[in-house]
Amino acid sequence: MDKKTQLAQALAQAGAATKAIRTGADRSHEMEHAEPIFMTSSYVFDSAEDAAARFSGEEPGNVYSRYTNPTVRQFEQRLAAMEGGEAACSAASGMAAIMAVAMAFLQAGDHVICSQSVFGSTTVMFDKYFAKFGVEFSYVKLTDLTAWQKAVKPNTKMLFCESPSNPTAEVADIAALAEIANQASARLVVDNCFCTPVLQNPLALGAHLVCHSATKYIDGQGRCLGGAVVGNQADINEVIGVMRSAGPTLSPFNAWLLLKGLETLKVRMNAHCASAQTIAEWLGSQNVEKVHYAGLVDHSGHELAKRQQSAFGGVVSFVVPGGKQSAWKFINATCLMSITANLGDAKTTITHPASTSHGRWTDEMRTQAGIEDGLIRIAVGLEDVEDLIADLTRGFAAL
Repeated sequence: MDKKTQLAQALAQAGAATKAIRTGADRSHEMEHAEPIFMTSSYVFDSAEDAAARFSGEEPGNVYSRYTNPTVRQFEQRLAAMEGGEAACSAASGMAAIMAVAMAFLQAGDHVICSQSVFGSTTVMFDKYFAKFGVEFSYVKLTDLTAWQKAVKPNTKMLFCESPSNPTAEVADIAALAEIANQASARLVVDNCFCTPVLQNPLALGAHLVCHSATKYIDGQGRCLGGAVVGNQADINEVIGVMRSAGPTLSPFNAWLLLKGLETLKVRMNAHCASAQTIAEWLGSQNVEKVHYAGLVDHSGHELAKRQQSAFGGVVSFVVPGGKQSAWKFINATCLMSITANLGDAKTTITHPASTSHGRWTDEMRTQAGIEDGLIRIAVGLEDVEDLIADLTRGFAAL
């Protein structure tokens, strides 16, 4: 057995951390140990015949970096391996990934069921842009399986959700939603941004496609934008077709950053989760109306999260009394945390979802999703947890 075959067999049985470091390694260029960045827009062919065969897909190989690039391909191979999917297609951002999925599988007259508890831009894209091309959307409570079932129509083609949800950490029963989707001959698409493939593998639970904003935990240091879709080869080929034609492409440099981010993802997620658990438990003893974190035993999704996740994630949200003004006072009183709506960073971030990530929603939409005016979301970073608690104490002192 040659070494390449031996390595492939070893990786097939390897854990997530090993796959994140070793999958896709290609030393056929200069026997490099670290992955190179292929900063090229196009590729040279040996002949006109070779070019034609590459463009038609008759022969494998790079064609144009809008949809074939060695650095981007390495990132896609690693992420697919970690998610347990056959293939992946990357994109310029998480929203570009969701857009590509919708463009690949929806057409005028189709119906989509979406959770009420998703990232604000997701519903804006669905309702403002895809709806005008004749796609119909229904929104249901993430945890109400009866509502999902009742929302199914003869033209339902897709179910879409996040789990845990942004920002209230509701947990979807992914296996049950997959069953509903299968009965309707529809696809279940799960945004796995909050958990990453280290904590949760929706494909193993029956989901058909997984979306990522790689901008978040996969990068892990707030350096770049990126997105990805993972699934079976046939479905990903359809997404690649959108990427080839429309071009919301991940750059080679960003792919390289995300590739390196995957190498440390498991150790970072372990640290994020440990600190988030400590902070969530501490918040429960403070002057708050509620704490949203699935790691708390009194959280409605705690037992479900224990079954389908290996840990509970790094995002904690909580409601302070006094509404928006109190929430803003709290946020402004902190000095260590970064006031920004991004998450998944080594640096802890703090934001007011009702006026930032979900600011384009109506009051009714926010109410249905449980996004109260006093809600504050923190994405726990990698600082010493004692220092983060001290910073939160400054916030409470301002109330």
